[in-house]
Parts: sequence; structure tokens; C-alpha cells
Amino acid sequence: MDIIQAIILGIVQGLAEFLPVASAGQVILVTHILGVTFPSQSDALAFNTLLHLGTLTAIVGFFYRDLIKIIKAFIDSLLDIFRQKFKEGLKEDVYKRLAWLMLMSTIPAAIVGALFNKQFEILFGSVVAVGIFLIINGFILYSTNYAKNGKDTVKQLTFRNAFLIGVMESLALFPGISRSGTSISAGLFLGLERECAARYAFLIALPVIGAAVLFEIKNIGALSQNSPVTMVAAYLAVVVFGYLSIGLLIRLIKSTSLKVFAYYCWIVGALTLILSYAYGLI
Repeated sequence: MDIIQAIILGIVQGLAEFLPVASAGQVILVTHILGVTFPSQSDALAFNTLLHLGTLTAIVGFFYRDLIKIIKAFIDSLLDIFRQKFKEGLKEDVYKRLAWLMLMSTIPAAIVGALFNKQFEILFGSVVAVGIFLIINGFILYSTNYAKNGKDTVKQLTFRNAFLIGVMESLALFPGISRSGTSISAGLFLGLERECAARYAFLIALPVIGAAVLFEIKNIGALSQNSPVTMVAAYLAVVVFGYLSIGLLIRLIKSTSLKVFAYYCWIVGALTLILSYAYGLI
């Protein structure tokens, strides 16, 4: 893999992680299009971990002010347990509530990922699986046309609904299903205001991606045989384009339906299946 290929894959990861078109699926497809191969499975996992480290950095960079408040509020909320003011704290401080809501939304993906990690890794090696799940992702996004215009903010979001959003987010473990797309779609159907749904979706991605990076960080050593400049270029491409795509989607979702991304997923998914059939992969 040369530096141009690495930058292209970084740009794809950065854009597709936050735009609801499934970053894992897009990276797999572009990897095949560019003819990029890895010497071993450990090298492929290491590069994937590097890309996700970039998306993690983008989220932290975009939401760092909120994250500082959330972390402080969470620690203070733990102290509220001993003060016997836990419930009052959740009602009075929106960041305390947000911290626990994020934790609730993280539980489903953590459980599913821990139980079925090996099975999902097998799917990530299949271009056909990517095509199928991209089409399914399109239907999920298109369905938001039937969601009512919600007005709820984090203050109105219940822990039950936060868990349901997390259940939908866990579907992103399938290649071709978008993490942001499923989370935003669930939030819209549960009555969240559009921008709030997008922001919440990005925030709950942080612990899930962070846990995945920590779990796979040991694989980074496999990148030692590759050019450090190439790897740094890929990482920076993810950070820059990831940061830009977060801001772009937050602006777009205020006035644009997610169905435009549904059309993209249907077209790319269908082309993937057609080409897979043509080349004998089906």
C-alpha cells in the first residue's frame, strides 16, 4: 500500500464513518477497487485499528468541550450516590443525565460485539455481505421519512429509549450498516429533535469505537513493517475528513432528509452485488 492509497482509504473512512453510508463497507469496497492487499490478517486488523483511532480523534476534537463537561458530570454523579442525591442530579444537570444515557446506549453494542466478534470478522471479509447490508442500510435511512418531526432533547430522552438507540447502533457491527445512520434513525423515530439525534449518535459512538480501538490496539505493532509516513498520512486523512463530515451532517440534517444517503446505499449496494455476480463471487 502506497501513501496515495493510504490517504484515499483515510478519506473514505473519515467521511463514511459519520455520513450514514457505513464506513466499514465503503473501506472494504475501496480497498478492493484500489487493489490493496495486506501481508496478513494481523496487518489488515492493525490498519483498521489505525483508521478507527483517527475517527476517535475526530469525535474528541469536535466535541471536546462537551466531553469535558460530561466526564466531570459523570464523576460528580457518582459522588451523588453517596450524597443520596443521584436522582436529583440527573434531573437538574443535563450533562449528568447525558453521561448515564450514553452509558445505557453503549451496553447493547458491547454485549453483541463481545459475544459475536469472530462471526462479524468473517462477514467483513465478504464483498457480497457488504452489498447486501448496504441495501438494508438504505431502507433504514429511507424509513426516517415516516418519522414525525420530534422536539425532544436529552432532557426528555428516557433510559429505555437510550437503550433502544444502542440496540440499533449495534447493527453497525454488520459491514454495510451505518453506525451513525442507525443511531440517528432510531433517535428520530423516538422523538428526538433532528440535530439532537445527530449529536447524540456521534457521542455514543465514542465509547464503542474507543473500546474497539483499545481491544485491537495490540495489532498496531503489525504496522511496523509499513512506512510510518504512509500510516501517519492515513491517520491524518481520517481525522481531518472525519471532523469535517461531523459538522457537515449536523448542518445537513437540519434541512435534508436521510433518503439522499439511502439512494447512494442502494446504488452502491446493487452495483456491488452485480459486479460480485459478474466476477463469480456469488
